[in-house]
Amino acid sequence: MKRISIFGATGSIGQSTIDLIKRDQAAYNVVALTGGANIAQLAKDARALGAQIAVTAYESHLPELRDALAGTGIETAAGQAALIEAAARPADWIMSAIVGAAGLAPGFEALKHGTCLALANKESLVTAGPLLLAEAAKHGARILPVDSEHSAVFQALVGERICEVERVIITASGGPFRNWSAEQLKGATLAQAGKHPSWDMGQRITIDSASMFNKALEVIETKEYFGLNPDQIEVIIHPGSYIHALVGFKDGALMAHMGMPDMRHAIGYALHWPERRDLPVERLDLVKLGSLQFEAPDDTRFPALRLAREVMDTGGLAGAVFNAAKEAALDMFIAGQIGFTDMAVVVERVLAQMSPDLGRSKVQMSLETVYDADDEARKRADAVRTTL
Repeated sequence: MKRISIFGATGSIGQSTIDLIKRDQAAYNVVALTGGANIAQLAKDARALGAQIAVTAYESHLPELRDALAGTGIETAAGQAALIEAAARPADWIMSAIVGAAGLAPGFEALKHGTCLALANKESLVTAGPLLLAEAAKHGARILPVDSEHSAVFQALVGERICEVERVIITASGGPFRNWSAEQLKGATLAQAGKHPSWDMGQRITIDSASMFNKALEVIETKEYFGLNPDQIEVIIHPGSYIHALVGFKDGALMAHMGMPDMRHAIGYALHWPERRDLPVERLDLVKLGSLQFEAPDDTRFPALRLAREVMDTGGLAGAVFNAAKEAALDMFIAGQIGFTDMAVVVERVLAQMSPDLGRSKVQMSLETVYDADDEARKRADAVRTTL
């Protein structure tokens, strides 16, 4: 029986993971489920899966969680320390689907115990990629990518040598604003940004997709995970989201990973790796599809990709600053404090202020310095907000 834990169980990735687990529940022993403020869902899933412990990230919600699980024998806990303790519990496979930099510490803790970490938390690699990969190597742990693009690249490389890769192309749907003018983007609302044309995701990642910041994070993640040079990584707009990524080899061949836009593809591959199992996903009908559409991304209307290139050139703690400023700007947009296009302005200004001190030769990367950079970037982002 495979021991598993799901961090970020109440989010879209967590719920898709639980959907797959329930279809073959006898094969799994669920150790820990963690979530945020959706206590009803967390408690419901903990009961259904017979989890050993349920953890909420918010200590203020612990009484509600205790009441919801009273009499079940399921342990309850709350807060960051509890998340890390849950990550330290023996498990064969952990889904890391906490959104944002908050997912770094639990994932890092899991790797210390040689766990197979299914990584949907792209921010971990963006903020501290070298640390995370070194920790996995140190303890004989395995990191499996769960972002659809990175899972696609990972699968395309099975049986191939990375030294023979010429380029990697990750696709972006273009989001709901793909054809909007720069002037229209200034007036984009929260509701409009929260409606993705292809994928069913949570609010934050959906808005990040609309602004292309999600794809910017994925570009950096591709560099870190696969050890590629930035100039080997390309982005193309593919509105249908049927091709998730392509790998180009030095002989000119391109290998594409295709499938319907359903995250259970990537989750299921990571869950069953190195095997492939039947998955409850719609099969792609190429005849019905008829054709595929591609476009070049527009870095003028969507500057996030350009900023990601600058981050990779700078190196060091630039990724941590980029992600923290992005998360802070997103919070501001959701709160109605800034406009849609102001998010990129906030991130660019924070990077400009901090970049001289971030490069590889300027700072020693550690979890402490990553968190310090994160904290400083959030403070500067708030200061930038007051000038807009």
